[in-house]
Amino acid sequence: MPTPKQRLPYSTAGGGGGGRRGASGSGVLPPVVVLVFLFVVAPSLFFVVRSGGRGHVHVASDPKVRNGDQEAVAMMNLKSILPKEVIDAIAASQQEAGTLSLDFFRNHESPSWKTDDLVTDNGMYADDKAKAENSAAEHDLPTNKSPKDLDGHQVDTAAKIARRKLREKRREKRAMDLLSKDDEARVKLENAAIERSKAVDSAVLGKYSIWRKENENENSDTTVRLIRDQIIMARVYSALAKSKNKSGLFQELQTRIKESQRAVGEAAADADLHHSAPEKIRAMGQVLSKAREEVYDCRAITQRLRAMLQSADEQVRSLKKQSTFLSQLAAKTIPNSIHCLSMQLTIDYYLLPLEKRKFPRSENLENPSLYHYALFSDNVLAASVVVNSTIMNAKEPEKHVFHLVTDKLNFGAMNMWFLLNPPGKATIHVENVDEFKWLNSSYCPVLRQLESAAMKEYYFKADRPTTLSAGSSNLKYRNPKYLSMLNHLRFYLPEVYPKLDKILFLDDDIVVQKDLTGLWDVDLNGKVNGAVETCGESFHRFDKYLNFSNPHIARNFDPNACGWAYGMNIFDLKEWKKKDITGIYHKWQNKNEDRVLWKLGTLPPGLLTFYKLTHPLDKSWHVLGLGYNPSIDRSEIDGAAVVHYNGNMKPWLELAMTKYRPYWTKYIKYDHPYIRGCNLSE
Repeated sequence: MPTPKQRLPYSTAGGGGGGRRGASGSGVLPPVVVLVFLFVVAPSLFFVVRSGGRGHVHVASDPKVRNGDQEAVAMMNLKSILPKEVIDAIAASQQEAGTLSLDFFRNHESPSWKTDDLVTDNGMYADDKAKAENSAAEHDLPTNKSPKDLDGHQVDTAAKIARRKLREKRREKRAMDLLSKDDEARVKLENAAIERSKAVDSAVLGKYSIWRKENENENSDTTVRLIRDQIIMARVYSALAKSKNKSGLFQELQTRIKESQRAVGEAAADADLHHSAPEKIRAMGQVLSKAREEVYDCRAITQRLRAMLQSADEQVRSLKKQSTFLSQLAAKTIPNSIHCLSMQLTIDYYLLPLEKRKFPRSENLENPSLYHYALFSDNVLAASVVVNSTIMNAKEPEKHVFHLVTDKLNFGAMNMWFLLNPPGKATIHVENVDEFKWLNSSYCPVLRQLESAAMKEYYFKADRPTTLSAGSSNLKYRNPKYLSMLNHLRFYLPEVYPKLDKILFLDDDIVVQKDLTGLWDVDLNGKVNGAVETCGESFHRFDKYLNFSNPHIARNFDPNACGWAYGMNIFDLKEWKKKDITGIYHKWQNKNEDRVLWKLGTLPPGLLTFYKLTHPLDKSWHVLGLGYNPSIDRSEIDGAAVVHYNGNMKPWLELAMTKYRPYWTKYIKYDHPYIRGCNLSE
């Protein structure tokens, strides 16, 4: 306890008194008196004064007692317990230093009691600050209490309570600080995790583990994917086992791979798996665990997986090319059943007498007040659907006239079909394109180009593909359809029908669902062609079809100009003749002899020919994409006047999309003798 040591100067003074006694004849007593005073009297006196007379000394507890009386009472109590020499030393020290009291210690406190010097501009340490607060509380507590409440025991209890409260406050504060620090740390960790997650490929998140079957989102093919993943890892480990001469492990892995392959087979969903699949999964999992322990090498596995991925990518690319080639080949061929139908009809047509080969109402063919249609096709069944669907949805069928042009091979079949199945009260006429003597190489650039050696070499001889994948890039641009004059005849409509003012052009892969007579009432605003535009944002604009690196194209056309659709087009033949549309077509076709402006088809030259001469029709007139787009909204199809199966998946082919096929098949009479005889079915 520091208090006795602070009285050292006064003990020294007491020692001086002892020295005076030694001068009067006592040489042994002074050191003893000093020691007794230091270790016995001074601490006792301090506690007596400090506590107000706890134990036997009670003088400090009565405020009415004067200071002199307090000292006398204290001395009397001390005389009863201390020797005479000690009492004399205390009395001598009082004479030199004055009386000892609690006020003296309060006013002359030791530097070791002071805490003010620990306070800085930024505050004080928590423990020292608490001590200062405790000291202040101890000094303040007795001031407002009555003499009765100044009992030492009661004061100590109040001080302890105050200190306890302060300690509790300190603990609460520290706890709050720790919690706040924890919150800050948690927020920092969460933010860091979010930042890291941004760098993670979203495709990886939520993936299942190849080592176990658990999966958050239970899908119908979870087990199938697990088996296939196990097979992949088994192949990797088998390669590592072979490289490390672990023949036993290699053979075991190969055996499990074959078993898993037999178990999964061609299954696409868990329901298709063999009942032994769970057992195979467990067996494979055990072997994979064993392989992982024996031959696991992270770097080697990564290299193997990367090589497998690259190999798989090459295989997919090759298969895509083969698929494209085969789909194009299938789209350009005629099914056996339709070929059968054409042959049977042709035979029966040429067996008919000449007088029975004529169609009724031929006087309507050049009547400009009627509704005229142009249909160019070599597919008997497709042409029949176009005519039947148009007539069945027409309000006045007797006012509709169909001008059908085909080639020499299908001329008899087309005539025979519509002689046997006339379109009600409508008028129909079939012509042979090979009988158009004016359509020759001296007049038509396409025919002239086909006679050139370079074009024959390109289309018929050069670069014969040796594989399916190699042929996919060439077949599209060498389709005989694009060389057929049936396809290019659309640019000669005024020459084919010189007496008509307007005509509606229809492709043979469309189905009519509503009355089309309203198209003749559409004001084209001086334009020649009325068509539905197909562009959206960056799709189906001119730069998709034309070569804008060529100066002829770049100078004359806007690459962002909107494309439009062939398949249902209303043409004003009067404006056609005025603007010499056929002449414009000839100009651009001649410039493209080396295929430097566009590569294929009739749409690119049509875009050039009718540039700024096309009036956009409402999109509900013509909905496209049923031959390639599986996600067309059902409401759009049902609300369309015409639906178009443009693309490779024609409705008469087996590769047609099933959900779109009923729009086409409902206009075919499958109980017809010719159709039954050629095994045509829905």
